[in-house]
Amino acid sequence: MDPLATIADLEARGVTVESAETAPVNTYLAVASAHVRAAASSPISAVTSTVELEGRGSRLHLPGQPVTAVSALLADGVALSDYKLLSGALARPCGFSEGVAYAVTYTHGLPTVPDDIVDLVCRMAGQALVKFREAPEVALTDKPKIQERIGDYSVTYGYSVTYSDMELPKFLRDQLRARFGGGAGLAVSR
Repeated sequence: MDPLATIADLEARGVTVESAETAPVNTYLAVASAHVRAAASSPISAVTSTVELEGRGSRLHLPGQPVTAVSALLADGVALSDYKLLSGALARPCGFSEGVAYAVTYTHGLPTVPDDIVDLVCRMAGQALVKFREAPEVALTDKPKIQERIGDYSVTYGYSVTYSDMELPKFLRDQLRARFGGGAGLAVSR
């Protein structure tokens, strides 16, 4: 999937990206987008995906809202056409049999990424760019410096294996999940 923001979006926010920084900045934008999508449990931008879901009950709820179109529904490999798309879920007159694997190919997500999501991704990538500019020679495996004192010099390094500049706070992950549906998980795109 394409990143949720581009270098042009960063530059529109006053961040100048030098030509030597293009590759790392594109990586930062892709990683930030992946974190935002994972928190939202949705691709956010419009994509076509195929998911396999187990049948149960009268509706088959599709992950990655909003669902805009369904192009195929297969029940254990057999094409079905007696379905309707209702509020992001498939409905059939006879329901969905338990124990049957239903493969659904559908289009979902937003045609345009909302401005606040573009801004969030730009801010995350921008912070990574700031750290890159401060110390481009620092390896990814180096421990982050979390405290430094000048008088009688002292330095403290972080040793948490879960440390990341791209980590989203819990309240923001919760907001993204609530806003974008928090479905059964991020669907595989084709």
